[in-house]
Amino acid sequence: MEIIPARVEAYAADYTTKDDALLSEIAEYTLREHAEPHMLSGHLQGQLLTQLSRMIQPERILEIGTFTGYSAICLAKGLKHSGILHTIEKRPDDARLARSFFDRSCFGNQMIVHEGEAEKIIETLNETWDLAFIDADKINYVLYYELVMQKLRPGGWIIADNVLFHGTVLEENLKGKNAKAIHDFNRHVASDNRVEQVMITVRDGLTLIYKKDKF
Repeated sequence: MEIIPARVEAYAADYTTKDDALLSEIAEYTLREHAEPHMLSGHLQGQLLTQLSRMIQPERILEIGTFTGYSAICLAKGLKHSGILHTIEKRPDDARLARSFFDRSCFGNQMIVHEGEAEKIIETLNETWDLAFIDADKINYVLYYELVMQKLRPGGWIIADNVLFHGTVLEENLKGKNAKAIHDFNRHVASDNRVEQVMITVRDGLTLIYKKDKF
């Protein structure tokens, strides 16, 4: 299902800051060589992540789902000088590839890649998060959200990707475990009195979630 008309996407891309050389290389490599190139955040979403991170100016970022490293570098551009980004990737090949790109970026010493199961790794990280980006296996979104919320500072942010899941969440009779899981996640966030949120229709849908100071 085409959520955003291609002409609109193309027009928006024309008037959005272009990717730097390394991001362009990551995108081109992923589209050319990776078996699942559709998982790439891409130009418009990547630039949005950068601008959001710059507005928040986080000291600590958690990313769940590294893939080839594109979104992590976009987020790292908003880190404070003393900030650290932790990113978790289950697949060893993707983790190694992302590390190789991180090492070539100017944020390499601020980026830590954790390889393995996100559920187990998150619980071992002794950090208080300012910003978290959830973009991993969809059936565990609610689990990841709750694990992050435990260590997200009041006034902190969560960004959740793929919340429209190719438009399948709009169907009257949901089919497939991922569509059902994303719909359940969307309802879970909407009913959570600890947060305020807005769903935006960029690419496959992003929800920006703000943890209230008082609830």
